[in-house]
Amino acid sequence: MRVADPPGRDVLWRAVGGQRRDVTLGAVLGMGHQTGEALVPVLIGVAVERGVVDGSVPGLLFWLGVLAAVYVGLSFSFRFSARAGERASVTAAHHLRAELVGRVLAPEGGADEGRLPGELTNVATEDAKRVGAVAMALVVALAATAGLVVSAVALLRVSLVLGLLVLLGTPLLLWLGHLLSRPLERRSETEQERAARASGVAADLVAGLRVLKGIGAEPAAVARYRRISGDSLSATLRAARAEAWQNGVVTLLTGTFIALVALVGGRLAARGDIGLGDLVSAVGLALFLIGPLTEFAWVNTELAQGRASAARIAEILGAPPAVPPGPASTDRTTGDSGPELDPSLHAVEGRLRLRGVSYGPLRDVDLDVAAGEIVGVAAPDPADAVALLGLLGRSADPSAGAVELDGRDLTALDLKAVRAAILVADHDADLFEGTVLQNVTAAAGAGAPAAVTLTRAAMAASGTDEVARSLPDGVDTPVTARGRSLSGGQRQRVALARALAADTPVLVVHEPTTAVDAVTEVRVAAGIRDLRRGRTTLLVTNSPALLAVTDRAVLLQDGRITATGHHERLVHTCAPYRTAVLT
Repeated sequence: MRVADPPGRDVLWRAVGGQRRDVTLGAVLGMGHQTGEALVPVLIGVAVERGVVDGSVPGLLFWLGVLAAVYVGLSFSFRFSARAGERASVTAAHHLRAELVGRVLAPEGGADEGRLPGELTNVATEDAKRVGAVAMALVVALAATAGLVVSAVALLRVSLVLGLLVLLGTPLLLWLGHLLSRPLERRSETEQERAARASGVAADLVAGLRVLKGIGAEPAAVARYRRISGDSLSATLRAARAEAWQNGVVTLLTGTFIALVALVGGRLAARGDIGLGDLVSAVGLALFLIGPLTEFAWVNTELAQGRASAARIAEILGAPPAVPPGPASTDRTTGDSGPELDPSLHAVEGRLRLRGVSYGPLRDVDLDVAAGEIVGVAAPDPADAVALLGLLGRSADPSAGAVELDGRDLTALDLKAVRAAILVADHDADLFEGTVLQNVTAAAGAGAPAAVTLTRAAMAASGTDEVARSLPDGVDTPVTARGRSLSGGQRQRVALARALAADTPVLVVHEPTTAVDAVTEVRVAAGIRDLRRGRTTLLVTNSPALLAVTDRAVLLQDGRITATGHHERLVHTCAPYRTAVLT
């Protein structure tokens, strides 16, 4: 398992470097606080020397006043140092979360491959938080260093032996603490991986709770989660044991070191090498050193966990794209293969062509769709339909052949422009948390008269107007995450309305009516035909009602186009087509 690899270090440096101002401010104020803390025992020693040994009351009062002023200064510096460090920490975590979300949602995809949504959520929350905490750890480390330096200088003033003891012993303690953090770093990375996996499985099970209950699979699901959660618990306990072992050993070493400083100071005072005030200062400084050295132990823990989390974040940010993003849309270069694709979409005609396409189960698929044509694709094997949708939405590229839009290969076009020109509405598209209307207008915008008119037409065509009338607050009825508050048929119609309201030049719809009754299906089919007339539309479905409203239907069987023609003619003349759509 990689630990603190270059990409992980890069994530750490960018997270901290992006908050350079707050980190610097926090470190400067923290150094002022630690300097004041280190001066307190020194000032107490001077006050004792002047007031007790010398018997000077004015001297005692003066140094007590100085001590009070130092306390006020270190109190304010601590407050504002902590504020700046915490601000740097949470801001760095926020920027990392935004970067992770941007990478996961990037058009080229690839970041979510092999990861459950819950795993990605865990990385964007817990791991980002741990990396952000490194900014605070850096502030604390710099402040603690200042405290140690001031303490060493003060002890050198008291005794050369005591000063050298601190100057030489502190780096040794820090090096030992770093070595002790290595096991914690490894186990912390494993802990986060197992925790993310458990979160992902839990979210997955909750999302499919209805299905699990319907098939009586709750015991198997509970057993699966118990096993994965047990693995996460074991990893967490191992990390906790490593942290406890590290903290215990560091505390023991620190205590031994402090006792050694106090012992040496006491012997020097017994021999008369230092005075009473110096002894008070030396003992006070020895006790003060517990604070910075304990903070360094905490810093080592935070750095170990931050490095492990940074490596996990780097894996997602550096994940290879599922498809190349293509040239930038601002290039607008005209190739020999056909006219350019205008990023504004005003020039998109909507001509689709698949030339000798092979991908997954698809083999040498040839399909031409004219601009403005409504074509039905019947696919008895769902794997064929899924592969076709992936190619048209360019979530995958063909292993052979080409998919063209207006005569240009999709791989030669800007990926964002392709996604804006071709909308693939999946069968299981999720709804968002919000209202029914907000879900419908998610891709269409709202407010403009044209958008309002189109939204109403899309809702009528998809049957969503009927859904809204049955809901308590109509189109303003709240929808829970993934649309779980709606029935399956209601979710399908709202998702279809959203796709229709987007009004893209090319619309690919996959089985939009599997959860509605036959009467509603006929109405929806007619609505799609009327609303999309003159706009290129592919209906990937085995529904006779939907195929009947198309200009042309094709049969995608065994990975190939085996029949094409009008729906009614194919029903009467093509037995495989008839079997696919009527049984």
